[in-house]
Amino acid sequence: MRTLRWLAAVLMAAGMAAGAITPASADQRALTVLSFNIHHAEGTDGALDLDRIARVIDRSGADVAGLQEVDRHYSDRSAWADQARELARKLGYHVVFGANIDDPPSAPGERRVQYGTAILSRYPIVDSSNTYLHRSPDQEQRGLLHAELNIRGERVHVYDTHLAASSQSDRAAQGRQVADIIGDTRRAVLVGDLNAEPGAPELAPIDRALTDVWPAVGEGDGPTLPSEEPEKRIDYVYAGDDVTPVAARVLDEEPEASDHLPVVAELDIG
Repeated sequence: MRTLRWLAAVLMAAGMAAGAITPASADQRALTVLSFNIHHAEGTDGALDLDRIARVIDRSGADVAGLQEVDRHYSDRSAWADQARELARKLGYHVVFGANIDDPPSAPGERRVQYGTAILSRYPIVDSSNTYLHRSPDQEQRGLLHAELNIRGERVHVYDTHLAASSQSDRAAQGRQVADIIGDTRRAVLVGDLNAEPGAPELAPIDRALTDVWPAVGEGDGPTLPSEEPEKRIDYVYAGDDVTPVAARVLDEEPEASDHLPVVAELDIG
């Protein structure tokens, strides 16, 4: 296991338009959290549109957004952009990025080629880390990104992950690691694309450690994939013991923005 640390990019916090779930400003104990696999901002229509991703996050009213499949100077597929920083700039959020693919520059003087997860936050990020998770030799590197937030004087721990897509055994090992790392952190929130449906055995360690928000407060099955005709729920928000789920819904207003639909949850961190 290898832990990498990045300083959060400090950006001015800004107010957001209210979405269908009440933003935290209406209640000092409320925190609205989003999980969104953005597919490097390439939509199902083939358009690369980071502004569209920003718009989805904005309309959600999220205080904190955990993103997966985020490019950072990765390739021309995403115009070599630092997508996490660009989204933070557009939205006025603090940001931390976890590079799970971290390759040398393609040419002298260029930047490192990176791909991974990001956490955007209205609130200051006081500490952050990215822990590499188990990987079989033929599998893509995955990680668990952690951001410790200062929310109105209280510390809240947000985790963001993207488990293996094509190996159940890797997901099982990764799920155990995620549960072990979060441990008994009571004021914890986990978001991510777990690449497994509810009840999958590889998710059992996480299910024992945390509360899956959707069955607690969501309506229906909450499918998130594929975005235009969703059939599977593989995108999650989990809450620790001192975090109470209040409401949750899948956002389907712009299904073409990514191949996943985002899920947003209102939580009580009191």
